Amino acid sequence: MFQQEPTKDDMKSIHHWYDPNSKPLNIVEGNEVSVWDDKENEYLDFCSQLYCVNLGHSNEEVINAMDEQARQIPYVSSAKRTPPRERLANKLAQVAPGNLSNTFFSVSGSEANETAVQIAREYQDAPTVLTRWRSYHGGTYGAGALTGDPETRATIERHAATSGAAKFLPPIPKAFDTNDPEELARQAGEHLEFVIRNEGPDSIAAILTEPIAGTSGAFPAPPGYFEHVRDLCDEYDILLISDEVITGFGRCGDWFGIQTEDVQPDMITFAKGITSAYAPLAGVIVTPELASFVQSNGFDIGQTFGGHPVGCAAGSAALNVYADGVIENVATQEATLRTGLQDLEATYDVVSDIRGRGYLWGIEFADPETGEAFNDPRVDDGSNPVTDVLEEARERGVLFGGGRPGFQIIISPPLIADQFELEQALDTLEAAISTAFE
Repeated sequence: MFQQEPTKDDMKSIHHWYDPNSKPLNIVEGNEVSVWDDKENEYLDFCSQLYCVNLGHSNEEVINAMDEQARQIPYVSSAKRTPPRERLANKLAQVAPGNLSNTFFSVSGSEANETAVQIAREYQDAPTVLTRWRSYHGGTYGAGALTGDPETRATIERHAATSGAAKFLPPIPKAFDTNDPEELARQAGEHLEFVIRNEGPDSIAAILTEPIAGTSGAFPAPPGYFEHVRDLCDEYDILLISDEVITGFGRCGDWFGIQTEDVQPDMITFAKGITSAYAPLAGVIVTPELASFVQSNGFDIGQTFGGHPVGCAAGSAALNVYADGVIENVATQEATLRTGLQDLEATYDVVSDIRGRGYLWGIEFADPETGEAFNDPRVDDGSNPVTDVLEEARERGVLFGGGRPGFQIIISPPLIADQFELEQALDTLEAAISTAFE
């Protein structure tokens, strides 16, 4: 009745971020840090697909855990309890920073962020959530309102306005016209306080922020910035939510990105790396106070696949693997990425900035004569040489991610990538830059 495989001219699925002019790869196989397309071409996967396949494409411990759970019972209602959920929630309480203790599971990062916001608004009895411009918190209507990336928000709001979110500037040099880290932290913190006071502190439920930016450029905050944010949250009675959808589970060299800032959030949202993307799973980890509030007042919202048992089994297995040297590998090998990218910045005047932490880095390109992007998709039409860099790297067998806005690329390899693979990818990136800008 059914043909075995669809032909090239008979594809019925519509992929996400669909562009009628694009020609996405047809990925058919993966092993460790590499993937293969339907033409048997091999690629180093240095975007971890969508910044999520942290353990590579063939981790047997995670696969076996999923198989065992599916054979025992493949699904349990999200309104009921089941051992896989309890095991994973207890493990998360052990690795989460500070006193974060209880987890509400969901399906995707968008839904995790919406859940965290819903909890914050109920607990605080306040409507507004502050997020940064050039942030990404998801593509559903609620999470899209939180997102500060204009491309996403414009797409979502084209026919339906969203509300309840206000924006503040990210702590990046161009936003405050300074390259001095101490001055940048001071100005960005004072700006955030101005936004808080202008909005009215009593109206603000939470600040939702990525500790290290994801697709918007992998930029970390200057030293002292997050301490200032935490102080402002304490002063004005605002909850601090750390969006760890990308930065969680070792990506930045510790269990969670916010731990590299030594700041205690009130909630952490997670997805992607919790299962190394082997199964969809996400959630929110909260403090005992917030957990008690939910348990006392109820939370009449849910998702059919929230805390899916197979996903939870994958998550528990993945946490075991992370603890067994994977996060340590990121901390050890970070210097290889940093040094290699710094060399590119020193060699090519079109590389205007590199920044990042752990295995999450951004490389930005600009015209050396003007300091402006060769093409800023937010305001410019026409060809973009940064896209050419991505295509040249792909032709040479390495996949990198495109940043938002598109004058940058994101380097985000699986956390198991070793020094040889990092250096191979950096050499390919250099060749791609040289060819694209020759």
